[in-house]
Amino acid sequence: MIEVISFQEVIGYSFKNIALLQQAFTHRSYVNENPKLKFGHNERLEFLGDAVLELVATNYLYKKYPNNDEGDLTAYRAALVNAVLMGDIARDIGMNEYISLSKGESKDTGKARSYILADTFEAVIGAVYLDGGYEPAKEFIHKTILIHTDNVVSKGLFKDAKSAIQEKAQEHVSVTPAYRVIKEMGPDHDKRFTVGVYFADNLIAEGNGKSKQEAEQVAAQNALIKKGWAKS
Repeated sequence: MIEVISFQEVIGYSFKNIALLQQAFTHRSYVNENPKLKFGHNERLEFLGDAVLELVATNYLYKKYPNNDEGDLTAYRAALVNAVLMGDIARDIGMNEYISLSKGESKDTGKARSYILADTFEAVIGAVYLDGGYEPAKEFIHKTILIHTDNVVSKGLFKDAKSAIQEKAQEHVSVTPAYRVIKEMGPDHDKRFTVGVYFADNLIAEGNGKSKQEAEQVAAQNALIKKGWAKS
């Protein structure tokens, strides 16, 4: 793990209270292994950051698309703040190098790590907001997430993947997709769901999410890609 102080250069913001940034990068599993740690895990910061992210994204989209209705804006926002995209962005800006994890969690570099990264991203937003207020948090969100808006809209990535896979499946193979929960992980307040999308009894693709609905959307999107039915 790299000292979190260097992450300030990545985001272009200097913390007055660096402990907030340290906490943002501290996973619950690390605290469980290190009970004498002076600060707690990042879940409260994640909770706050999620709310700040939603406000900033909503305000941005409301102003950027003055002629679009709330349905369009909701779809754009959902595509921008989903855990998959945030996990990818977090990895791209090097957050993976700073996270404090238990020995067990640190060995997992697959899908579970992507969701830990997405949660950490929200926790960092919360930390920036607490330390510097709305404007620095907004700037951070703009230059990491909202810069992807044009790409998301122009490529139709905001469209309902479940509706798309249903249309394509009925058109090409004459079946209606079904969704089944494959696995649930985590405590009640922080559940993770793995859902499979099936054509008859054949598993086509899986998806992970904080809710069954999110996991279904990710599974549907993965199925579109696997079948070659996704928009380029």
